[in-house]
Amino acid sequence: MDKAQILIASNRGPVSFSVSDDGTLESRRGGGGLVSGMISVATEIDGLWVCAALSDADRRAAEEAPDARLDRVHDLDGMRVHMLDIPRRTFDGAYTGVANSTLWFVQHMLYDIPGKPVFGSHFRRLWEDYTAYNNAFAEALVSGAADGARVAVQDYHLALVPRILRARRPDLRIAHFSHTPWAPPEYFRMLPAHVARELLEGMLGADRLGFLSPRWADAFLRCCAEILRAEVDLDRRTVEYGGRVISVGVHALGADEAGLNESAAEPAVAARRETLEEVVGDTRLIVRVDRTELSKNIVRGLESYRELLTTHPEWRGRVTHLAFAYPSRGDVPEYREYTDAVLRVAKEINEEFATAEWTPLVLEVNDDYPRSLASFQLADVLLVNPVRDGMNLVAKEGPVLSKRDSVLVLSREAGAADELGEHALLVNPYDTVETAEALHRALSMDPVERRARREGLREAAVALPPRKWFQDQLRSLG
Repeated sequence: MDKAQILIASNRGPVSFSVSDDGTLESRRGGGGLVSGMISVATEIDGLWVCAALSDADRRAAEEAPDARLDRVHDLDGMRVHMLDIPRRTFDGAYTGVANSTLWFVQHMLYDIPGKPVFGSHFRRLWEDYTAYNNAFAEALVSGAADGARVAVQDYHLALVPRILRARRPDLRIAHFSHTPWAPPEYFRMLPAHVARELLEGMLGADRLGFLSPRWADAFLRCCAEILRAEVDLDRRTVEYGGRVISVGVHALGADEAGLNESAAEPAVAARRETLEEVVGDTRLIVRVDRTELSKNIVRGLESYRELLTTHPEWRGRVTHLAFAYPSRGDVPEYREYTDAVLRVAKEINEEFATAEWTPLVLEVNDDYPRSLASFQLADVLLVNPVRDGMNLVAKEGPVLSKRDSVLVLSREAGAADELGEHALLVNPYDTVETAEALHRALSMDPVERRARREGLREAAVALPPRKWFQDQLRSLG
């Protein structure tokens, strides 16, 4: 098998498959600036992307390709992709059981602690799946890497991979990047002791660890100091452990301005914009675009809007809230329950305030990317209020596309607050009264201040586009 100088490892790859009406496989390139940014670099520098098959069509594609190398069968615009067909039970245990139902909850501090988590014997079996899943990725990277290659491992799904690679291939230069927040040690240590240690030691197999915010990097360093008793330098952001010194860097991820503007110029976006303008009429517009994800805090966002209409009745009939929440992780019970709560609160708001001429809240629970882009263009206010978020690209994409100088109401707990806080209205995501007052201030803001804030937001949002973000990490490996 031909060896690569640059390797990317991530659960979700740059391509996915579906089965057409005639039974043939159709490929679709992954969306978003992050994938585009990494693809553009990897195709230029002899790259290989290792990912997992996520659907039955993906599994079929991996099975039909020689050595699961999709590029030998499909035209992937010069990108080389090795898609792993990990046994379904192992994948489900690793991805749903550990990554999404445990690690995500820990890093976002989402547990309802009196009842959860419970780490019994079932979780120990799930952890074996997570370990096997990480080993499968490591094996593919070991076999696909040229001498001295650089490997960029992505996110919490693959926390064990760096250490496995270090033992197998000490010639490799390894980076691991966390796209989530990182929990402080007081919360992180709720994991079983051996799991907490294995996660930290797994990541410390890398030469370089990356985080989206100084807050998340410093929390990781504290975990290393308190749980592993490692030698940590908080000022230089280094960890000395196992006879090696690992550097920890902060690489904020910005919006892909060129890609966004290109997508927003598509006819489908213009069509959605026209439809939205008919729905909204001449009212002001508060927009949110999120997955129905527990950390996104949609229910408190809706309660804040209810608070606005209650305490500032002058906005009734004069503002519309568009809430676009596309489905997420329906295989996790908490997410199904949360989606039901979003729908219930939205219904209550419309029942309480709607009139024959005015619908205060328009909620759509489906994925429509052109509609999201159109809503960014039309928004007077963009509400982004997560309880905790690694970054939040919506907060950066909205100001880039805004045609009305939208004001950003932003949770202080989003990583994006580090860069955007000066120009946004920052709020405590748990305080619905404070958030309602921020919405009122945003709706009432004079045009000069709106313009100045929006220009500041746009400038900060595009400072580190995905391509540069990825190049900086590769450069940090030498």
